[in-house]
Amino acid sequence: MVMAWSSLDMLTDVLRVPPVSERLPLNTYTLFAYVLPPCFSYYAVALLVIHPGTRILRIALWPLIALLAFRATVSVDFTGGDPILVYLNISFALIMFCFVVRTLEWTFLKDPLKRYVRPIGSSPSVLMDALDLSTNIRGVGWNWSKSLCFPPHRRLTSGIWFTAYTLLSALFHSFICDTFHVAVRGFSPETFIIPSGDTIFDSTLPPLTRYIRSSAITALMAVVIYSSVQMIYDMATLVGVTVFQQDPVQWPPVFDEPWKAHSLRDFWGYRWHQLFRRTFAVLGGWPLGSVFGHAGYVLGSFLGSGIFHNVVLLMLNQNVEWWCMLFSFGMMAVGVILERVFTQMTGRRVGGWIGRLWTMAWLLLWGSFMVDGFGRAGMFASSNVFDTASPAQGTVDHYVTAFDGWLRKCAS
Repeated sequence: MVMAWSSLDMLTDVLRVPPVSERLPLNTYTLFAYVLPPCFSYYAVALLVIHPGTRILRIALWPLIALLAFRATVSVDFTGGDPILVYLNISFALIMFCFVVRTLEWTFLKDPLKRYVRPIGSSPSVLMDALDLSTNIRGVGWNWSKSLCFPPHRRLTSGIWFTAYTLLSALFHSFICDTFHVAVRGFSPETFIIPSGDTIFDSTLPPLTRYIRSSAITALMAVVIYSSVQMIYDMATLVGVTVFQQDPVQWPPVFDEPWKAHSLRDFWGYRWHQLFRRTFAVLGGWPLGSVFGHAGYVLGSFLGSGIFHNVVLLMLNQNVEWWCMLFSFGMMAVGVILERVFTQMTGRRVGGWIGRLWTMAWLLLWGSFMVDGFGRAGMFASSNVFDTASPAQGTVDHYVTAFDGWLRKCAS
């Protein structure tokens, strides 16, 4: 009995999430002792899942990978003591989260995964196939993604022109990300720039003015997220094409003009990035879908997304409530289900200008709670290498301050 309680106490201590101040800095020791073990284990499972007869070994390895990933996430601090670099901890936590969920899916696959698209002129290589599977989270060129529809290529896919276009896109979107990030923080420069954060709902304003202001912040933050994801994807594309000599066809666009979405289903199911679609399906869509059908799949997938984004909040501020992400993404699921009910009742799909208006209104309404969670967790204070280099900062600050002042004047 004493041994059982001792084991339980030890497990509780292992699973404790310590504050950043108690974590170890990134150095040679923590790199080899904490960071690399889950990475190598993840790659090992990728090697196993492309070979038949390895299922038992994959099942045996998954608990170890989950524990190693959790241990690395809560033990290593990548910020170097600078709280505005907390986005580095967030990025690492999300990578580890994906390692756990992806290997969980691979654990129970009966048949090996097969790759059918390789760089032109390359010969089959088990090691390179496993590396591609490890990093190819949309499954481009793999049999498990054949049912997915990727946005059409709008870029030249030949040599130097593709590389030049991608480089320019990365620079452009880094500037847009920086500029709109400055705009978001301009609404409350005293509180949005500190790690403790603040709400986007100003209680000193009347309800209408308050929600106009919060909707403006939400829209700006949506552009920040869009441009940030696009910038990172462009940089990854450059590495894949120039360093690993991958074919540009292996890097289809990550977005398909989401501002043109004519329904929530169109926005979330196709036009917005689908980088973690499989992760959300494994986490919640498949389990709830097997019990409650299509509605369960939709709700489970969005709740899986809510859990995923709650990891972001947990890495930022452990005191922020979990409900904000689950509630916000849960309401996105409700909107998608309502569209399906509308189609079943009327025989018509949601679309046209009314569909676009409905889509943007629903996204703004419930997306505000998501952005508020990020704001209260201190995400607006996080920085990147471009934040202090924006030539537009002075102009943006001026107009945002003027707009915020105008709103307050109208409310008085």
